[in-house]
Amino acid sequence: MRTWARSERPTDRRTTGAAVPDQPAPSRPDQPALSRPSQPEHVPVAPHRQALRLLPTPFGTPFTFCFGLLLIATTLLVEFADPSAVTRLLAGSSADVENLKNEPLFVLVASALFHSGPLLSPFTIGFVLVLTALERRVGGWRTAAVFAVGHVLATLATQLTVAVAVALDHLPESSLTRFDYGISYGVLACTGALAGVLRVVWLRWVLLAGVGTMVVSDLVSLTDPLTNWGHFLALLIGIALWPLLRRYQQRGSAAPRRA
Repeated sequence: MRTWARSERPTDRRTTGAAVPDQPAPSRPDQPALSRPSQPEHVPVAPHRQALRLLPTPFGTPFTFCFGLLLIATTLLVEFADPSAVTRLLAGSSADVENLKNEPLFVLVASALFHSGPLLSPFTIGFVLVLTALERRVGGWRTAAVFAVGHVLATLATQLTVAVAVALDHLPESSLTRFDYGISYGVLACTGALAGVLRVVWLRWVLLAGVGTMVVSDLVSLTDPLTNWGHFLALLIGIALWPLLRRYQQRGSAAPRRA
């Protein structure tokens, strides 16, 4: 590689005339001018695409999608199958005190696979919206863990209370076999957890205020004390998981992303 430098030469006294100033080298026409790289423009997302992100998909939110299909199947089974067969099925899947004493692991799982109500209800709608939003933020495994922790802990806490109340003669012995199944504990735990990972602060408190008002009003009215206390505990369990989920969010945002 050649290096070009301008050298100073002594002036020849025999040379007369004014010195010619240095002329800048003409730019070649085939050499493009350097320019700054253009900044990537923000491409707005179509409203219908934003709305579709609220719903589960098999690849974007596989846990919510597959769990939702399973709940649809079991709900239709309970609705249209033979009533006597449905009663036996629910009796064997109920997380009541007697079943928890005999088959704890089986009934803790099976009791979360049935929805106690119509296919379209506040809890099924909340299941779709809340679990989809949580899974898009923390992933499928963590969403499943939040649901399981809320369901298991709230179930054990309420059923232990029933067992103690029966032992103290505050409740009849029939309470030991009272049906206890459904998705409400897991959904409320996921709702409490979702509020902690929302980046829009006002939306976080609106969500907590709305759901908290519903839970507390049911708890005050005591229409179903066992379920009402379970709902309250499940919501608190989801809130208690904020530090773990936020720590994961911080690690995920700090990690380099591939283009």
